[in-house]
Amino acid sequence: MNRLSKFLTASAVALCATVPGAQAADLTVGFTLDADTLDPANHRKRETETIIRNLYDGLVTRDSNMVVVPEIAESITQVSPTEYDFKLRQGVKFHDGSEMTAEDVKFTFDRITQDGGMGDGVTSPRQGLMGPVASVDIVADDTVRISLSEPWPILPAMLPNQQIVSKAWVEEFGNDGVATMENGTGPFKLVEWRKGDAIIMERFDDYYGGATDIEPVGTACVDRVIFKVIPESASRVAALLAGDVDIINELPPFSVGQVENNENTDVLTVNGTRSFFIAMNTQGELFDDPKVREAAAHAIDKDLIIDRILGGNAARIDGILSPDAFGASELPRYDYDPERSRELLAEAGYPDGIEVTMDVEGAFKDTAEAVASLLTKAGIETRVVVGEGAQLVDKWRTKGEPKSGDLYFTSWGNGSLDPFDIFTPTHRTNDRGNSAGYSNPELDALLDAAAVEIDQEKRAAMYHDAEMMINADIPYLYLWVPQDIYGVSKRLTGWTPSADSRINLHDACVE
Repeated sequence: MNRLSKFLTASAVALCATVPGAQAADLTVGFTLDADTLDPANHRKRETETIIRNLYDGLVTRDSNMVVVPEIAESITQVSPTEYDFKLRQGVKFHDGSEMTAEDVKFTFDRITQDGGMGDGVTSPRQGLMGPVASVDIVADDTVRISLSEPWPILPAMLPNQQIVSKAWVEEFGNDGVATMENGTGPFKLVEWRKGDAIIMERFDDYYGGATDIEPVGTACVDRVIFKVIPESASRVAALLAGDVDIINELPPFSVGQVENNENTDVLTVNGTRSFFIAMNTQGELFDDPKVREAAAHAIDKDLIIDRILGGNAARIDGILSPDAFGASELPRYDYDPERSRELLAEAGYPDGIEVTMDVEGAFKDTAEAVASLLTKAGIETRVVVGEGAQLVDKWRTKGEPKSGDLYFTSWGNGSLDPFDIFTPTHRTNDRGNSAGYSNPELDALLDAAAVEIDQEKRAAMYHDAEMMINADIPYLYLWVPQDIYGVSKRLTGWTPSADSRINLHDACVE
C-alpha cells in the first residue's frame, strides 16, 4: 500500500470512529463559506485561511488583541535591518507523525516567495504578502534566517498569514494532493472535507501546545471541530438559536437583538480590519475638483448610517486607517452639512448640482443606496449601479488605466493593522488598490520612506503626516470600519473573537 492509500485509509478509519452522533466534546461553527483549498500557499481568502489555521501553525501568530507572538518559532531576533532569525521549537510534529525541521520552514517560504515556487511554473498567489523577502536560509539545525532586499519593518506582522508545510509530504503528493488533504502541525487534523457542506477535524493528541504566550498551552479542549457551511444569514442564525451550532460568523446587525434575547445565546463583537470608503474618480471631469470632493464629504452623515444601517456596529474613520492600526491619528472631520455641500458645488460652477453614478457590489447595495440618498439631498444626485466584483475590480483597480466611473463604494482589508498593507496600495500613484486614480508625488515619497523606516516613532510620525495630507486632499470618502459580529452559544467558553477574523479553536471548550 502506497503512502497516499495509507493516508486515506487512516482518514476513513478516523471518520468512522468519530462521525456517528454528536458528542459532548464536539464544537460546531456555522460558517459563511467553504474553503477554496486546504493548501496554505494557494489562496487569498480570509475564510479559507480561518479553516486552514486550525490545521496548520505558523512561525508566529496573534493573540486576541492582535499582538504578534511566537508560535512554531521559539524566539525572533532581528540580526540587522534586513535579517531576522527564527529559532524553532524542538519536537513539533506534523499530523503524519514526522518531526518538523528547518528544511520544512525553508521549503514553505521558498514555495511562497519564489517565482514558480509551487512547481510546474506556478507562483503562489500569496507571494505579494511577503514583500521584499529575498531568501530564507538555514543557519543552524534549529534556526532559519529570513533576509530582505530592503528594510521592511512589518515582516513579523505579515508572518501569521503563512503556515508551515511538510517538504516531504508536499513533494510526494503535489499541489493537487495538498489542495484536498492536509498534514499540518496545528491543534486539529482533518477527518473529512465534504465540499460545500462541512469540514470535520479532530484533536491532534501529539500537538506541541501552541504559542506559549497564549494560555492554556497544550492539546485542544474539544475532541472534534466541525465547520458547517451555511451561506445564508437567516439559516446561520436559526442554527445557532436551535443549538445546532456553537459559533456563527457574520451575524447580521438586524439579528443581534434576537440572539441577545435568546436565553442560550449571546453576541460577541470585535473591531474588524476592513476599511470601507467611496473612491471618487479624481481623473474625471467632476471629482478632479477639490471643491466637489469636499462637497461630497459634507454630504454624508456617517454617524446616522452607522447607527441606523449598521446597528452601531462600526467605528467611524476620517482617513484610510482603522482606529486600531499602527500610526492611526485623530483627524479633522468633515461634519455632515448638506447646505455647505450645495455652497461648494456652486463655487465649483454647479449651482444646480451634479448627477453621478456609484458602482457597488450586490452585497452592499442597501448601504450604498442609503449613502446615495444623502448625497442626493446635498445636490449630488446619485444613482447606484450594482456590478459583479471581478468586473468592478477590473474597472477601478487596473494599474495605470484611466478611471471611467464617478464613484465606487468599496473596501480594503488590513489584516496586519499596519499602514503599509492598506495605505500604500490605495493611495500610492498607480498602485494596485488606487481606485480613485489619485496621484501625489509628495505622498508617494512619504509612503515609500515609511515602508522602510525601522524607528517606530519616526515611522508613526510619517504616517500621521500622510494621513493629514489625504485628509486635506480627500481622494476618497472615508466611511467606517465595521465590527465583526459573532453569535455564540452560552455553552461555549475559552473563545474570544479576533480582529483578523480568525476563529482560533485551540482553546475553545463546550460544556
